[in-house]
Amino acid sequence: MVLWLLGAALLARAASFYLPGLAPVSFCEPGNDQIPDCKSTIELFVNRLDSVESVLPYEYTAFDFCSEKTMKRPSENLGQVLFGERIEPSPYKFEFKKPAMCQKVCTRTYNNNPSDKAKLDFLKKGMLLNYQHHWIVDNMPVTWCYDVEDGQKFCNPGFPIGCYVTEAGQPKDACVVNSNFNEKDTFYIFNHVDITIHYHIVEHEQLGARLVAAKIEPKSYENLKHDSPDCSGGPKFLKNKQTGAFEIPYTYSVSFVEDKNIRWASRWDYILESMPHTNIQWFSIMNSLVIVLFLSGMVAMIMLRTLHKDIARYNQMDSVEDAQEEFGWKLVHGDVFRPPRKGMLLSVFLGSGTQIFIMTFVTLFFACLGFLSPANRGALMTCAVVLWVLLGTPAGYVAARLYKSFGGEKWKTNVLLTAFLCPGVVFADFFVMNLILWGEGSSAAMPFGTLVAILALWFCISVPLTFIGAYFGFKKAAIEHPVRTNQIPRQIPEQSFYTRPFPGIIMGGILPFGCIFIQLFFILNSIWSHQMYYMFGFLFLVFIILVITCSEATILLCYFHLCAEDYHWQWRSFLTSGFTAVYFLVYAIHYFFSKLQITGLASTILYFGYTMIMALIFFLFTGTIGFFACFWFVTKIYSVVKVD
Repeated sequence: MVLWLLGAALLARAASFYLPGLAPVSFCEPGNDQIPDCKSTIELFVNRLDSVESVLPYEYTAFDFCSEKTMKRPSENLGQVLFGERIEPSPYKFEFKKPAMCQKVCTRTYNNNPSDKAKLDFLKKGMLLNYQHHWIVDNMPVTWCYDVEDGQKFCNPGFPIGCYVTEAGQPKDACVVNSNFNEKDTFYIFNHVDITIHYHIVEHEQLGARLVAAKIEPKSYENLKHDSPDCSGGPKFLKNKQTGAFEIPYTYSVSFVEDKNIRWASRWDYILESMPHTNIQWFSIMNSLVIVLFLSGMVAMIMLRTLHKDIARYNQMDSVEDAQEEFGWKLVHGDVFRPPRKGMLLSVFLGSGTQIFIMTFVTLFFACLGFLSPANRGALMTCAVVLWVLLGTPAGYVAARLYKSFGGEKWKTNVLLTAFLCPGVVFADFFVMNLILWGEGSSAAMPFGTLVAILALWFCISVPLTFIGAYFGFKKAAIEHPVRTNQIPRQIPEQSFYTRPFPGIIMGGILPFGCIFIQLFFILNSIWSHQMYYMFGFLFLVFIILVITCSEATILLCYFHLCAEDYHWQWRSFLTSGFTAVYFLVYAIHYFFSKLQITGLASTILYFGYTMIMALIFFLFTGTIGFFACFWFVTKIYSVVKVD
């Protein structure tokens, strides 16, 4: 146990203190030609805007902000497109170590025509739902740092576009930070930003300076002189029922601060260390780790001691009379390998589950090494999708081999279902969600070309690989079982409440869910509350513990059912550990109503639509673990016992 805890600490420490992204970029003052490959212009990129009160992200240009139309948008990988990221250049540009005060960017004017009214109403909606800017400098999020309770400082990788004071005079969201925001039923627009760039000079190497932090403070100024703004006057506000022409001048200031303590390799630390609940997360994960390992050890010890006694007793029997007096799992040796009902569907589920299991393991392993950190945008999702496409061969092989062992003969139906059933359900759900995003004009809506590309990956790569795997699976001989199956099925005696299928399945998912629900909270936070997730070391460890716990809990219940002379273990083992997905679904519903502030029918449908996809994937993943654990267990015990 000490080695496990030490390994967990090392993995988590590695994941939290070194997050590699792109290669370092050197910056120097304009006109400095002594340092090669040194940039003097700092470019600021803008990303899509999102909100904790809405699942719908929108592109930067959807809110009619100042935009840069002359530069080409940077290319995005598949993961960024799937997550709805839309990075584009901005008109905010400045020279390294050249401060600027109240620089004008642009002025937006809104008249009484329907087009301008629609733009202004959309901007009001964004402020009402607290939509957040996400800006990027040198592949690093521009953060808004402010004080929270207990004297701590929280650095948010985003800042609001504005805020709203209700008709009752109650300030919402960011309006609480300024006492001057006190007009009732009024929107206050953050039309000015103070940007502070922190840099670190690489001494003795002639590499110039490297940016280690970019912080921002949003402000609101009336700026009566639109042609030559001076960042003065009261806050810029918009009455909810205001009519007539309205102008919004956008300005910025930039300053530079040298920081000798922060190195480029650890420049993300100040964001990660300021995240809420980080200390609670560390303590809770370690506590959960110890509890789960202890329970797993207890289950393993009980199983080993009990089986050791059973096997020794059965192998010492000399007479037929002794055998007739025995009862329990040995009596069903002639039926335990009887093909299950709906063997076609079970083999298809197991093939898809194997594909998901390998994909998850490899993805988390690379994430542990730092290749898929938040600094490498979209890499996690891209890696997962590419691996899933390339792992069609093991899916087809496992499904075909098991289906053949179940005595199935419809091999064409089996391979087609393996290639299209589960992926088809996921794609159909995803396509419906995408239609809703299209209808709402969200940036998360995938372009038609990307949908075609995903279908091409599925049909042109994954499906042929599944066919190849199925060919080799059917070509090999069926799995040999250690005991023969009787021609006449044995009658199953009446079962007690605890050995009936449904109670056992319900109990089987409790322990696996107990070891993941803490991590699940932070994963859901990263997806729906837009918080940064970075503890892949602990996540990989929890993944291993989940596999062990699913296996041991399913084996334990399988043993109890065999002792009760119930030999229908195939589907039961799959559903016992797969029922963890039902607990996941219940927790996701609880999380929606207790933790989130999501409003609107479209956002609600999107939340539950994507949650159903995650629950299905988790069901196949955990169910596959339980089945193969029981398959190994049943094969093992009936091969070491003398059965005549």
